[in-house]
Order: sequence, then structure tokens, then C-alpha cells
Amino acid sequence: MRDNAMGRDLAERIFGQAVAYLVTSAECPEVRMGPSQAVDLGVHSFVLDSINYTAFCDQHAGRYIHHVPHLPGEGAGEPPALRDTVKAIHASGFEIDPELWVMKDAADCSQCHAGCTDSPNSGK
Repeated sequence: MRDNAMGRDLAERIFGQAVAYLVTSAECPEVRMGPSQAVDLGVHSFVLDSINYTAFCDQHAGRYIHHVPHLPGEGAGEPPALRDTVKAIHASGFEIDPELWVMKDAADCSQCHAGCTDSPNSGK
């Protein structure tokens, strides 16, 4: 709310989708996932709350869930498909807030190095 000048309702919706994204990325390492730009705001805010984020990661993944931005020309390849991310989150039992998963608004980052949870930098 504070960092992005938004109301409580929108901030809570974004945070809920960020949690769904993070839990699903921890439970489905075989799916190359990445957040929408809106959901990425929630992920970034949560990562900055380091004590709570670390406890969340330990509880849901048993390890730290990395969040790595990909810079242009970095060689990370195409960003993860939002369609695949949304399908995985829904299949994990979470509701999808379609206004926050606009398919043309993929964030240029993923839940770990090189967009895959089995990378050498993922902390596994």
C-alpha cells in the first residue's frame, strides 16, 4: 500500500496472488513460472519483509524461494508463460484473480535463477 500508492483491497488481492504463486512455485518445481507485473509487486514487498518471508519459505518450501529479475540481454531466454503459471496455481487449488494476471503483462523475473527451480543457484 505504502510503496505503490494503492488501497488496502487491491494490496490484499495482490498479496494473496503472490502467496499463491510462491506456494505453487515451491510445490511444482517442474513448471517454469513467473508472476504478472501486478503480482510481482506483492512478491517484491514480501521479499523485503525478510523475517516473515524467510519463515514462509521454510514452512512452504523447506528452503528459500529465490526471486531473480532478468535483465535485458542476460540470456535467460523467454520469460515464463503466464498461462502456464496461472494453470499451475489453479491446479494447486488457489483461486485466480484474473484482473491481476493480464497475459500481456508478464514480469521479467521468476522464482529462481534462470527461471527453473532446479538451477544451481536455487538453494536446493
